[in-house]
Amino acid sequence: MRSGQPRPHLTSKLPLMTVFVAEATRVSFPGPPLTLATAPEAERLGQLYFECYEPGVAWATEAEAIADIRLGFDGGYGPLWPEATLFAEADGRPVAAVYTVHRAPWPDTPDCPFVIDLHVSRAYRRQGLASRLLGEVLSLAAGTDRPRVALRVDPANEPAILLYTALGFRPA
Repeated sequence: MRSGQPRPHLTSKLPLMTVFVAEATRVSFPGPPLTLATAPEAERLGQLYFECYEPGVAWATEAEAIADIRLGFDGGYGPLWPEATLFAEADGRPVAAVYTVHRAPWPDTPDCPFVIDLHVSRAYRRQGLASRLLGEVLSLAAGTDRPRVALRVDPANEPAILLYTALGFRPA
């Protein structure tokens, strides 16, 4: 995989995905402590990423998922915002993560922080972890000179759209 190349699974879906944007505000959600995600955690985070989806939805193999996470840490999807790239753990392993860049490289995305990925282990969904992670990103962005956050969502992903709209995200 070359640095800077969009993920094949995203490239094929980009025309079908919708960009959502929220004005950043300081919000707080209860939940476990969040940990800064760093490059040395890429293997564990890639394993989580792979486990979050049915095989082939995001990547065909765990190795591809790990490589994609490494690519994100290497700036392949824009300059990573380390303070807004976080994960939550349970039983000593990552169970939810958010990856945020200062600005996405795609021309149809706004000039603001961009969530390049958010995923929660299937066993930990509907427990507020995604809200906790996105709330932290929104709070961090509220203190910047570009107090908005954007992300992409598949219009068929109703649970994600409900979450994002509850947090103030609207189609761009």
